[in-house]
Order: sequence, then structure tokens, then C-alpha cells
Amino acid sequence: MTHATNHLFDGARADLSKALSFNPAFQVTHSFNLASYTQPATYNFGAVFANGDYFMQGGTDHEGNVTGRINRSWTPSNVTKAQMQIANSPNAQSMFQIEQDYQGTDYSVNFKVVNPSPADGTGIYLGSYLQSVTPRLALGFETVYQRLGPGMTESMTSYLLRWTSAPSPSPTPVVPGGASNPSAPAPGPLVTNKWIATAHLQAPGILQATYWHRLSEKVDVGADLQLIIAPGRRDAIATVGAKWDLRMSTMRAQVDSTGKVAALLEQRFAPTFAFLVGGEIDHVRNQPKVGVGIMLESSAIPEEAMMQQQPPSIPM
Repeated sequence: MTHATNHLFDGARADLSKALSFNPAFQVTHSFNLASYTQPATYNFGAVFANGDYFMQGGTDHEGNVTGRINRSWTPSNVTKAQMQIANSPNAQSMFQIEQDYQGTDYSVNFKVVNPSPADGTGIYLGSYLQSVTPRLALGFETVYQRLGPGMTESMTSYLLRWTSAPSPSPTPVVPGGASNPSAPAPGPLVTNKWIATAHLQAPGILQATYWHRLSEKVDVGADLQLIIAPGRRDAIATVGAKWDLRMSTMRAQVDSTGKVAALLEQRFAPTFAFLVGGEIDHVRNQPKVGVGIMLESSAIPEEAMMQQQPPSIPM
């Protein structure tokens, strides 16, 4: 959430959303992407429905590609998730994925299958386990098993380390962009970490390390390092970035070791209207990208009715 890479876009973009219900939550969205340097113009229609047990999201674009996902919460710690994509264009690929996620008191277990075939057993199967060794240190692993066909199998195991600062109560969190929810209950003393460091070791010879640090209530920074030490290849990319959460805006900026500099500003003029402008410059390849966009939100629910309702607990 800190680096601009996860939010950057180029060209012109407009997102129009309308809330039809608050509890259960039901919202529809129209997304337009125009004049992009790398992608053609696109349109996407999406809908979201959520209550205490279900979270459902679906969408379709102008080419007829359909995506959907559903989360079913059996208990607060046990959630089944499924998602699919039906491709109707040569640039997209159909897929189906189902997973089971369980959150224990000090551990988590996840099983996932992608495009499974009961006939011949082909597909991608993943299993992961994360265990808190101490209140600040957690260790885990993930195993990926791929069966592409008879006699064509491959497996790989990666290892994860997560180290955090001592938990401490935080002040009232700042909502990005300055938006507020008048119907939300008064926030209590949230327990957060001042910094988080992770290391992810993958075979063969791929290491990713990250570090995130909250400097103040409104500013946090993050660093990412990717190392590839494999036979015949030596490569490394380092990225540092920062995020500022102000009363009515959010600013992100970052730079990496390949010569790319990026920034993104989300300026909210009203709770229902935001303007976005961002850009990236690749100094090595001399390739600039610029994007501008707007986000409009409306509601068919009177404000008095929203204040009398509580948002549902969404099973994520």
C-alpha cells in the first residue's frame, strides 16, 4: 500500500460507483480506461455484494471477459474462497481457483488449487503454513506442486520470515484521501506495529526482502529488494517509496535502482469526488508515462439511513 507501483496507471481513467445498499453492502461500478500508452481503451462493469457471511464480486468488460469471486465465512477464522475468469478474447486466459483459509490463534493454514482437472489430476496445487514463533517473529513455508500432464510434474518450496516491532496502541487511524464513514463505530485503541520486515526465499536462488516503517500518523515508508542468484544469472532490483496521508489527499512517491521515478497524487475535493494524477519516468530507456483520472461515488441511500446502519463484517 506504500509504493506507487501498485496504484499507477497511464492514460485517462474514470471510475463511477453507486451504492445501492449499505447493509448488506451492494455497489455497482463503471470503469473506463482511455488513451493509454500500452493498452487499448477498455470498459468494465462490476458489482459487489457483502454481508456477514458472504463477499461476492463480479465484472465483465467490453470484450465479454467475465470475472467473479466469492468468499464464504463459516466461522470468523475459517473462510472458503473461489474465483474464476471466463475468457472471450485471445489476450485473456480462462481460469478457476478455489482455496481454504484457516486462521488460528498463532498460525495460519491455506490450501489452494488452480485449474484442477479431476479426470487426469492436472492443475496447480499450493499449501502454506505460517507460525508465530514469538509475538514478533513468524516463520512459514509454501509448497507449489504443478502437474501439467502425465509424467510432467514440478514442485517448489519457498520459505518466509516476518519480523515486527513490539505491538503498541495507535492513535485514531487516518482514512486515505480524507474520506470518513459517519456510520462507523468510534474507533478504539488499535494495536499496530511501527515497523515490519520480511524475507521470502524461493528456489532456485530468488530472495525478496521488504521493510516497512511508520514514521508518523500520516507518513510511512517502504523498501523492497529482489535478488536473483541463479546459474548464469545475477540480478538485483531495489525500490524505496513513501506515502503521505493528508486530510484530503494521499501522495505516493518512489524510486528504484533501474532508473525509474514515479509519483501518484489522489486529491479528494469532496467525500464523493476525487482526482488522480500520476506519472513514471524511466531514465534509462527514456520512456515517460502519465495518467489522469477521476473517481465519482454516489448513493441511493439517504444519509440519515446510513448513519443508523452498521457496516457488515466482510469475510476477507
